Amino acid sequence: MEKMEENDNIAEAAIITDKIREELAAMKKDPGDEEVRKIIEKKVFDTVSGTWSYRDAAALIDKVFFRVRRDLDILEPFAEDKEVSEIMVNGKDQVFIEKNGHLMKTEAYFDTVEELEELIQRIAAGVHREINEMNPIVDARLPDGSRVNAVYKNIALNGPILTIRKFPEKAITMETLIRLGSITEEAADFLKTLVMAGYNCFISGGTSSGKTTFLNVLSNFIPAYERVIVIEDSAELQIRQIRNLVRLECKNANVQGKGQITMEQLIKTSLRMRPDRIIVGEVRGKEVLDMLQAMNTGHAGSLSTGHGNSIEGMLRRLESMFLQAADFPVEAIRSQIAEGIDMIIHLGRLADGRRKVLEIAELTGIEGDRIKVHSIFKYRSGRGLEKVSDGVINREKLELMTGVIK
Repeated sequence: MEKMEENDNIAEAAIITDKIREELAAMKKDPGDEEVRKIIEKKVFDTVSGTWSYRDAAALIDKVFFRVRRDLDILEPFAEDKEVSEIMVNGKDQVFIEKNGHLMKTEAYFDTVEELEELIQRIAAGVHREINEMNPIVDARLPDGSRVNAVYKNIALNGPILTIRKFPEKAITMETLIRLGSITEEAADFLKTLVMAGYNCFISGGTSSGKTTFLNVLSNFIPAYERVIVIEDSAELQIRQIRNLVRLECKNANVQGKGQITMEQLIKTSLRMRPDRIIVGEVRGKEVLDMLQAMNTGHAGSLSTGHGNSIEGMLRRLESMFLQAADFPVEAIRSQIAEGIDMIIHLGRLADGRRKVLEIAELTGIEGDRIKVHSIFKYRSGRGLEKVSDGVINREKLELMTGVIK
């Protein structure tokens, strides 16, 4: 009996939503939020008065309002909450958020799978992309810069799946990271000097460890007069102090399988744009070949990120990605990596959700069958991020600038 009543309520909500949309579409001017809410309240109370409790009717008013007035439907309150950094929808009635670094399940739910599908399709259409059974995965970017990934129900067994990663309105600074305890002031000053001196820095870390945020922070240390080319799969970086800035973004193929622009293509074309530095948002595959070639052909101070569980694990992943692009001897690949990347900054997330810089290390060459890793800062449990060596071994770039660090 309860199930039948629930289905009736869902149907009633859908009918009211459709009627409100028709009414708003017929209006000659776009009403404000307050007027829209009054229209919805009248329609709801006229329709369900005497059959629904006041509490249920009020909840229905909110639901209809978000459906017709907000781009993200019932997810809009989480999108507007500045403390929420991620929204995860696992099917119609499993909505999770990450708030202040902690995952939690919400009470929000979509009435039907079709309602969730409609939202996903609306998001995809807003960025001129399509999601359906033939194209079941979409990556997109919302107008506020938030990153969206959606997976259609034919490949997600409990789907559809929708993930929204929000980005702060104000870019996080190194001072903020120091205040949060993510890095020490000594290590921050060290990295600032390296970036200014033109060291090629690579940021590694696991999922949601803060790689993109940290890349954004490091980019603030690039001198404002330099020409910088930014290449991303989906635009996320917030680089504002560079005057001579070019931003390039990959493009998916259309429904006919045409028009795809890959990161490899963008890296290659960026080399013809006379860059002082190249920033690659994240390397995931064979584009690592072009990135390393750029680093090895005079484009000092390049920055990039990649998924890795440790610095050694990241180096092995880079080797594997390189092999996807070309059948090179492993020794030659390691040489390219060691010569192209000067520093690796490894980030991690502790059990309590805090994001930390776990290690800062220099690549100093090849020793036997491995790349030599010289740790300079290392995180130790109970003691934090400590300096564990005298500093940089390869000092040529430092010696070309004033304010040389020890």
